[in-house]
Amino acid sequence: MQSTLNEELAFNLKGRDFLGLVDYTPQEVRYLIDLAIELKQKQKSGEVYHPLKGKTLGMIFEKSSTRTRVSFEVGMYQLGGQALFLSKNDLQIGRGEPISDTARVLSRYLDGIMIRTFAHRTAVELARGATVPVINGLTDTNHPCQALCDYQTILEHKGRLEGLKIAYIGDGNNMVHSLLMGAAKLGMNISVATPEGYEADQEIVDLSKLHAKETGANIHVGHDPKEAIADADVVYTDVWASMGFEQEQKDREVAFANYQVNEALAKYAKSDYLFMHCLPAHRGEEVSEGVIDGKHSIIFDQAENRLHAQKAIMAATM
Repeated sequence: MQSTLNEELAFNLKGRDFLGLVDYTPQEVRYLIDLAIELKQKQKSGEVYHPLKGKTLGMIFEKSSTRTRVSFEVGMYQLGGQALFLSKNDLQIGRGEPISDTARVLSRYLDGIMIRTFAHRTAVELARGATVPVINGLTDTNHPCQALCDYQTILEHKGRLEGLKIAYIGDGNNMVHSLLMGAAKLGMNISVATPEGYEADQEIVDLSKLHAKETGANIHVGHDPKEAIADADVVYTDVWASMGFEQEQKDREVAFANYQVNEALAKYAKSDYLFMHCLPAHRGEEVSEGVIDGKHSIIFDQAENRLHAQKAIMAATM
């Protein structure tokens, strides 16, 4: 029965865009996580697996990245295909060509497109115009590939997701948006603490709560980091000023002064909590060195799993 269900899920994912976890059912999200773990095991055991042999992924970068570029490029190679790096200076969209025209042209050449950009509407418009799957490598609103690998990492360390509590302390940015939706889809409880004025988008919070009703997940957003982290199984933070907000760094340092994840705050979490950060990290700002480099930290397991989670997304959709 499980095999038949997986076959149905695999069939449903073919040709799909991956713009956000909101577009996927709880079963589909879990299928991708399980597939990521399976592909990781194949790679670790040296098994050659080339479901994307002869296929090409175009990677559009309007925002630079270490992990995104390397993980997608290596992942595509390991799946038997190849990846093509395209900076904004390599494309005519940097010279005024409509994104819809770019999408239609690239669809004639490629089997899939990954885009890492600023405005989420850019990824949406690209997907509307493309006839091949479009994968959201990051926008200002969502970071679904990161969230998928994060929940994969938690599952590997804790053995389950349902009923666990993840606490997010910091900026209400694209990362927390995807974590909220991921928790809602996977039946995981999440508590968020942000400074006033830096809250997560309320529409996304409300949508996450709506989807949480299906899985029994509990979603709480507020401003008290101690309340958020209390009895947490997982503690998560991100930089205070994401890419594109660097000019606000000084103001944010003041606003976020009481939101550093450090040893004193971490005492409120469970004794066996996991610490997570999507990287790059600013040690001494959003997190203390003792926490990020301590025994609870699994940040490099997270970073590695970007490779495997994205391979699952590409294998399933392309």
